[in-house]
Amino acid sequence: MEAPPDNDVLWARSLHFTHRDGSPGLAGVSLGVREGEILAVSGPRGSGKTTLLRCLSGVVPVGGGEVWFNSSPVHTLGPMARERLRRDRFGWIDPEPVLVPELNVWENAALPLMLRGAGRRHAKVAALEWLERLDVGDKARCRPGRLRHAERQRVAIARALAPGPAVLFADEPTAPLHRADRNHVLRTLTSAARSHGITVVLATHDPDTAALADRSVAMLDGRRVHTVHLPDAPDAEGRAACSLSV
Repeated sequence: MEAPPDNDVLWARSLHFTHRDGSPGLAGVSLGVREGEILAVSGPRGSGKTTLLRCLSGVVPVGGGEVWFNSSPVHTLGPMARERLRRDRFGWIDPEPVLVPELNVWENAALPLMLRGAGRRHAKVAALEWLERLDVGDKARCRPGRLRHAERQRVAIARALAPGPAVLFADEPTAPLHRADRNHVLRTLTSAARSHGITVVLATHDPDTAALADRSVAMLDGRRVHTVHLPDAPDAEGRAACSLSV
C-alpha cells in the first residue's frame, strides 16, 4: 500500500463506487488535494461529483480503491470511526439547507462545536461571528421556519465553517441562492477558507463558481476527464468546431 504525498491533505487512488441500484457512480477516480487548497470538482449533474465528495469524506465506504486523510487510510475505517472523523475534522454543506427546526439560528450554527464538546459560550461566539460574516447575524434568535430559503442556506454555511474544519466539502453550496447572493457568499466562503487554512472540495456545475477555486478537475460519467480545445474550423455548415472532453 503506497502512502500519499506529504503535502496532500486528501489523496484518492482508483476510487470505484456502485449505487444500490447497480448503476456505476465512480470508475477509477484518482486525485490529490493539497492542504489549504480550494479544489473545484466540476461537471454536469449526474457526473459523479456528489458521489466523489461522499467517498472522500467517508459518508459512504468506497467500493474499491483508497482514500487517505493526512496520511491515514479512510477506506479501512468502520462506520463509527468515519463518523468521528466527519464530526471532528470535516465540514459539509448540502445543496439544500437542513437545519434543526427546534433550535434557533445561532444554536444551529453552534451545534457542531457543542457536539465536539465545546462550551456553550465559546460555541455561541464562534457561531455569531460566522453568522455576521454571512449577513444573517440579525436572525440569530429566529427559528429556521421564519427565515427565507436563502437565509437558511447561509446559516448552514456558517454552521459548516464555525468549527474550523480541516476540510470543508461543499456540494453545490450556493444552488438555492440568487446570482447576486451567490457571488457574495462564494467570496465569503473562499476568503474565509484561505484566511483560516481550510481545505475546500467544492462540487459545482457552474463555471463561474469553479473559477473562484485554486484548481479544477472535471467529471463525466463517474470519471475524471480533460477538456481538449480543438482549433476553430468551420464544419460542413460553416459553424465553428467545439471543444471535446475525453
